[in-house]
Amino acid sequence: MDTPTSAGDSSTARIVARSSMIDSIKACGLSSLTGFRIDKEELRRRLLMPQYLRLAMQDSIRKKDVDGGDQHFLLHGSVDILCPENPTVVFINSRSGGRHGPVLKERLQQLISEEQVFDLQDVKPHEFVRYGLTCLDKWANNGDLCAKETRHNIRVVVAGGDGTVGWVLGCLGELHQKGREPVPPVAIIPLGTGNDLSRSFGWGGSIPFAWKSAIKRTLHRATTGPICRLDSWHVVLQMPGMEVVDPPHSLKATEECALDQTLEIEGDVPDKVNCYEGVFYNYFSIGMDAQVAYGFHHLRNEKPYLAQGPITNKIIYSGYSCSQGWFLTPCINDPSLRGLKNILRIHIKRVNCSEWEQIPVPKSVRAIVALNLHNYGSGRNPWGNLKPEYLEKRGFVEAHADDGLLEIFGLKQGWHASFVMVDLISAKHIAQAASIRMELRGGEWKDAYMQMDGEPWKQPMSEYSTFVEIKRVPFQSLVISGE
Repeated sequence: MDTPTSAGDSSTARIVARSSMIDSIKACGLSSLTGFRIDKEELRRRLLMPQYLRLAMQDSIRKKDVDGGDQHFLLHGSVDILCPENPTVVFINSRSGGRHGPVLKERLQQLISEEQVFDLQDVKPHEFVRYGLTCLDKWANNGDLCAKETRHNIRVVVAGGDGTVGWVLGCLGELHQKGREPVPPVAIIPLGTGNDLSRSFGWGGSIPFAWKSAIKRTLHRATTGPICRLDSWHVVLQMPGMEVVDPPHSLKATEECALDQTLEIEGDVPDKVNCYEGVFYNYFSIGMDAQVAYGFHHLRNEKPYLAQGPITNKIIYSGYSCSQGWFLTPCINDPSLRGLKNILRIHIKRVNCSEWEQIPVPKSVRAIVALNLHNYGSGRNPWGNLKPEYLEKRGFVEAHADDGLLEIFGLKQGWHASFVMVDLISAKHIAQAASIRMELRGGEWKDAYMQMDGEPWKQPMSEYSTFVEIKRVPFQSLVISGE
């Protein structure tokens, strides 16, 4: 009988073991010992924008006016000014990473400049795109050579978790939509709990112990690393006339619902519907995993002093997993309230296919994940490294971050999820899809839980259906490899 993973392959086992050891060394900050010494002043010379550009962008963003920094160009201009080889700006979520956030921000400002390090509490990424980059575009078109070269070569570093990285990537996506090329590529300093986006592109799973020297190495790699492509996925949420309370950054209310009309909606439709849309890069999930994440996030927001770093966060997260019925469902619960099969229908479009196909929801599944990357749940690969014969048998192809496909799998309960995460068993493989339509109908269920890239929310439900539709964004995001 075919087995889905090649766990018995000794060469594969050696490669996995070696990768795990390297990841452990990197996580401890020891990788900095193996590299060459990076001169601080030389790095600063390559990253630092001329002062008039820094101040012009800063004033444009502060005033929320593209013309807000004009006086700096009129006073200085770019005559005889040396432009940096690799102009770099940093977005930092100073609330991420426990105690590391504030000191890391100060360190970055020392290495580059205060004007090129943006705290997301003060400057939002869409403000940088709409005012800061537009200021450079304007003066590049007016003949300022340094503004033109800086705009063409600029790179972005994001210090934060997956949600923060996705937020910045989504805002940079506005440049694609408006034809404002080139789009700056993004490097990552991992400050979140899972950091799966960071792991997927070689930036590690956590900030190292020797973080001061590691930050210099990260900035150096951000300017020299090769650029990879990443699929992003557009989510449309249509629900009866209710609202999502405290939706995450990645989910915004919209007036129009652009559900695919080739798949007809069965049953009654309410007179009023509310619509939301957003983008994710790693995963969308629904069920118990999102419920646990929702509880953890609320606790962290209410009592931030409990979350002092990735290790503490994971301990608290594990405690929530046990308390939410993820491992042991209380016997008093109605069995109809346990499995997603009772409230969920899934349709998919396969690659190069225009027809929707309904796929069954396994009876035992309590969480369903649509995964884009190889990393989920702090570096695990629940989809697995599948054997070629198993792929052929199931009609699957090898998974990649830029292949236009999502891998859909199910988790049965906490015990099953735990064994999947330590590679003892495989997740419940369901399908690979180029588009997904999920329909949820409440009945006895009053709420469902969903999350995108680690940002969870509680989804109210009623007797009318709620629809979630996922399609690939036409353009791909650019991420710098940290390998």
